[in-house]
Amino acid sequence: MPSIALKSHGKSRMSNPLSSSSFTIFPAIDLRHGKVVRLVQGDPDRQTVYGEDPLAFAECWKAEGAEWLHVVNLDSALGTESSASRAALQRILGLGLKVQLGGGLRDRDSIRAALDAGASRAVIGTAAIENPSLVDWALEAFGAERVAAGIDAQEGLVRIKGWTESASVRAIDLGRDLRRHGLVWCVFTDISRDGLQTGVNLPATIGLAAASGLQVIASGGVASAEEVRCVHAAGLAGVIVGRALYEGKIQLRSILSQETGLLPLVE
Repeated sequence: MPSIALKSHGKSRMSNPLSSSSFTIFPAIDLRHGKVVRLVQGDPDRQTVYGEDPLAFAECWKAEGAEWLHVVNLDSALGTESSASRAALQRILGLGLKVQLGGGLRDRDSIRAALDAGASRAVIGTAAIENPSLVDWALEAFGAERVAAGIDAQEGLVRIKGWTESASVRAIDLGRDLRRHGLVWCVFTDISRDGLQTGVNLPATIGLAAASGLQVIASGGVASAEEVRCVHAAGLAGVIVGRALYEGKIQLRSILSQETGLLPLVE
């Protein structure tokens, strides 16, 4: 699963004081028990295994031109640590790609360990709600480019701890608060669409970016190259693509080619 940054020119299509000059497609690699899997709506009992060699997938995406990967350690997110997933992650980090890493990063030690091991950016989810001072510390220790918040929501309300609990906080309110703390990057997932290929919740994602001023990466439900183009055209920072890539509904190299029309935006 490759990720290629596309340069945009002229004004962003969405008013955002932190508007980025690039759009990134992040292929997703979700690790569970050392395997590459996808869950439906984050449910561990609704799992599809796509392969037992995560490194092979990462190498494939790199060969197709990947610059970034979005990797989630589901074992850590669900509180069931796996030595196989940790080993797979270490091998992926050794490839030389930029890795945006999430899953169970809930304290200083786990965040520091992830970034020291070679992750380019740590995604803090549950702890961004339960321990906002941890976000402050991470931003101070590592800088805004290496820290992101994972805002996972269902019907507008944030869910935490591997999506198993409701935080009773609106995604927009959390985004605004995190921006005030100096955060720049955010991964927004509409849980109700994740793993179903029913389409990105573009209105909610755009709404979060516009209300908060964060650089928002869309996630959850991507089903077609046309949706990727729509996310790009909306002025969002990037998109994470998972199941649609694994099942061949999106060809990454094709998305990034001239034939697909996913070219730099010019206004």
